[in-house]
Amino acid sequence: MLRNLCPALANKTYFNYGGQGPLPTPSLEAITASWQNIQELGPFTNSVWPYVAKEVQATRSHLAKLCGVAPHRIALTENVTSGCVLPLWGLPFSEGDRLLISDCEHPGIVAACIELARRQHLEIDTLPVKNLRHGANDQTTSDSLVLERLEQHLKPSTRLVVLSHLLWNTGQVMPISAVAKALSHHPQQPFLLVDAAQSFAQMPVQEAAAASDIYAFTGHKWACGPEGLGGVALSERVLAEANPTLIGWRSLQNEGHLQNNLNELFHHDSRRFEVATSCVPLMAGLRCSLELLETAGSQQERLSQIRQGSRNLWNQLQQLTGVETLLKSAPAAGLVSFELPQGPPAPDVVQQLGNDQLWIRHLEDPICLRACVHITTEEQELNTLKTALKQLASKGEPSN
Repeated sequence: MLRNLCPALANKTYFNYGGQGPLPTPSLEAITASWQNIQELGPFTNSVWPYVAKEVQATRSHLAKLCGVAPHRIALTENVTSGCVLPLWGLPFSEGDRLLISDCEHPGIVAACIELARRQHLEIDTLPVKNLRHGANDQTTSDSLVLERLEQHLKPSTRLVVLSHLLWNTGQVMPISAVAKALSHHPQQPFLLVDAAQSFAQMPVQEAAAASDIYAFTGHKWACGPEGLGGVALSERVLAEANPTLIGWRSLQNEGHLQNNLNELFHHDSRRFEVATSCVPLMAGLRCSLELLETAGSQQERLSQIRQGSRNLWNQLQQLTGVETLLKSAPAAGLVSFELPQGPPAPDVVQQLGNDQLWIRHLEDPICLRACVHITTEEQELNTLKTALKQLASKGEPSN
């Protein structure tokens, strides 16, 4: 059982998988073994490079399979933000082009778009999806409204749409494939950038990843891998039209005689968006975590288990006076966001629960609390959270 392999879950009641998942002991051991192997073979010798190349290839291939794309479309990254920003800043924009950004994107991505717009004299528009809170029971209505609002807010000069697959604040799923199809009929055929921080390793992503231009994810959240390693699936169009941004030796086809090869400096595949030295042992750890998840069940089986847990929690929260869930019906995945209108401020709720080793998180936009349910979550943990929230919901101010 995966839960029993995670030391982090032994001493706390944990609902922060959307922030960072616990690292299983076998994954930590795989990282350590890889590090030892590199030290024995190298660290910088002719003997070590075949091992490093094998690790990189195995990791790229594994992630490509999960995303339903060819390996040459996967760039290895450190996190979701770098997976979004590095190819984003290489896209071919012209002065006056417009960026359409949903109102539920992570601030790191929004800030990168704002700075990009400032430097390249672009305009920013907002796609309103924050108030679409239908939940799983009315996903069809939510999808239709997303497409309707997309049509309303697209301009003739829109060149990029930014929309997460699973909204990190409300927990609503976005119809990425349908959005991509709609954009293909737009005269400008805007690029589609998707933040997949909350979808990767939690729900099937193949269709969405294959349809997106930039589909960026991380290994340290729902995949329960180590922090510092993720990936991004890039479309053939991005590989053909985007220029590398942050450049290093991994971006290059050949490290030697650059002055004699000015027109063919960079890889033509996803590697043009990789930079330089990174932590190879993390790759063994991530693959181990992914394999442990796969042993626990197929993607759909794991999602069904997650949905059962999040549905149970959502239903329990409906029974509590003073607790209001953001979604009108149970979530389609593991994010359960809620408010305590008459209770303590959200940061104080997190701290008070944390004092008892019960961990959720608060979000700023909208101001709310979020609990994440994974396949490792037990029913007793849901009951513990419900009991704790019941006690806090009626408190106007935190006690000293």
